[in-house]
Amino acid sequence: QVQLVESGGGLVQPGGSLRLSCAASGRIISINDMGWYRQAPGKERELVARITSDGDIDYAGFLMGRFTISMDNAKKTVYLQMDSLKPEDMDLYYCHAVVAAVDDVAGILDRNFEVWGQGTLVTVSS
Repeated sequence: QVQLVESGGGLVQPGGSLRLSCAASGRIISINDMGWYRQAPGKERELVARITSDGDIDYAGFLMGRFTISMDNAKKTVYLQMDSLKPEDMDLYYCHAVVAAVDDVAGILDRNFEVWGQGTLVTVSS
């Protein structure tokens, strides 16, 4: 099965930086898009940034240029460079991907297989 493994979360002081990584594995034929969402307790999950295999990027409006998303297609890995972090950025950050992949059991190609990571916690506090 396709899996996403996230890393890079942790504790940082306000104004600091973190870099999140998310690597996809499994019988992936190609990547449609990968991205990052975040979710605070009691709130809905919201888009932070998303990038397509063609390099098209969407950023959430609240970022004000503080975060940068990038993707290494060969490594099937997406990165989120987070700078000038604020206390309100403290959330669980989830990696998301839409890929073309072959089902391990049925051997059928799914051209729009959607998968989520388990989340990595970003804590911004002094």
